[in-house]
Amino acid sequence: MKQLKILLLSGLFSVGLVQLSNAQQSMSVIQTLNAKEQNIITISAFTAKGDLVKLQNALTSGLDAGLTINDIKEVLIHLYAYCGFPRSLQGINTLMAVLETRKAKGITDKLGKQSTPVNDDDSKYIRGKNVLEALTGQPEKEPKTGYAAFSPVIDTFLKEHLFADIFGRDILTYLEREIATISALISLGGVEPMMQGHMRIALHLGMTESKIGEMVSLIETKVGIKEANDARRVLLTVTSGGSAQKAADTMEANADLFKKGVKAPALNFTGTAWVNMLVQAQEGLDCSVGAITFEPGSRTNWHSHPGGQILLITEGEGYYQEKGQPKRVVQKGDVIKCLPGKAHWHGALPGTKLTHIAIGPDTEKGSAVWLQPVTDQEYNDR
Repeated sequence: MKQLKILLLSGLFSVGLVQLSNAQQSMSVIQTLNAKEQNIITISAFTAKGDLVKLQNALTSGLDAGLTINDIKEVLIHLYAYCGFPRSLQGINTLMAVLETRKAKGITDKLGKQSTPVNDDDSKYIRGKNVLEALTGQPEKEPKTGYAAFSPVIDTFLKEHLFADIFGRDILTYLEREIATISALISLGGVEPMMQGHMRIALHLGMTESKIGEMVSLIETKVGIKEANDARRVLLTVTSGGSAQKAADTMEANADLFKKGVKAPALNFTGTAWVNMLVQAQEGLDCSVGAITFEPGSRTNWHSHPGGQILLITEGEGYYQEKGQPKRVVQKGDVIKCLPGKAHWHGALPGTKLTHIAIGPDTEKGSAVWLQPVTDQEYNDR
């Protein structure tokens, strides 16, 4: 029994290294990766890694999920800019083999739309410059510095080819291209400055921190924990104002068994709460598990879960209330069982933090139904 506890704790610790994502299965209002994005991530990861066996499975999953042949071809073409022609060509050859196998089985996959020719009087350099500015939200600075000043031709190649020729194609959106790029860079490893830049672009394009965290968690499941943890450190650097030391301090300050993760969305919470996804609903277990940390006085909105919810209080003290029932104080060691469809809220006491594990069973029944905020009167009532 002692050995079992040690194994369990060590496993939980490795999972808890800051899995950034939405925690309660319920938190569907936080952006989550759709099926197309998930498949772009796995296809890009295995292409970058050169793992053709796993790539075959990822390509099959992508086609089964509704990606068109041209969607996937575009991902593989895009990736040559980040992991080279050899990896890209191996990916394309693998796709051809998968399509032949599926055709032999009587499966007809949709070709999808073709790329639209670019009709623009601007030079390719200007078009690429405009695309880059749209991606970053920042004007290009003159005079050039860094690599662009040291090797001007590489700046020309990036503008004219990567951004004008590749990003300028319209089969994938800018954000889908960034998702493919980030996945490839995480899987390759050793390219943290580039990963940081592309994470900033993804955030500028509207991808949330929690959604990038979900991507990292998916890569951990598919590729490996080292690649994922390296990506988490980069994401912390990006979201902590660009300081690697500040990111390291944040990780050290949050050195609990489960990391805090990312801030919960203000739309569904009052005050500050932190969300760290430990098990995703899409991992095939028909449940989700997340660690939620509430700062003093913070709480969820009223909400319910079609599949119900179980809360395991691990630290601190807080409130839990179901609709039509009196509010009650909960503390470390308490287990709360909320039945399907029952409206409730939970959060920390005014003077203490609260941490709990939120388990969402029967996730196929649907995500949480978020209701109105808990009023100050409801929160303060005895």
